[in-house]
Amino acid sequence: MPHIVTDNCQRCRFTECVDHCPVQCFHADDEQLYINPDVCVDCGACIPVCPVQAIYDVVDMPDDKEPWVAVNKERASTLPIIGAKQDPLPTAEARQAELGF
Repeated sequence: MPHIVTDNCQRCRFTECVDHCPVQCFHADDEQLYINPDVCVDCGACIPVCPVQAIYDVVDMPDDKEPWVAVNKERASTLPIIGAKQDPLPTAEARQAELGF
């Protein structure tokens, strides 16, 4: 099963996950990252490095995050690939604190 990025990434867009991914499955818009489920190799390397715990294996995600499976598939298909770590959004630290991380 693929991995997905959830709403915890909104207003953060930390990209440590991109550096740990062995394939180029991450895509981004102005607010957050998304994973292309057709490219993800399900290695899980991205999960422990996400500073806001936004990434889940589909098998292990909470039920309330289910809609994010479709969101990732849809958004990743239309957005550019992020192939290297980038600076987080200016709102990232405040969002991280808001989430309690």
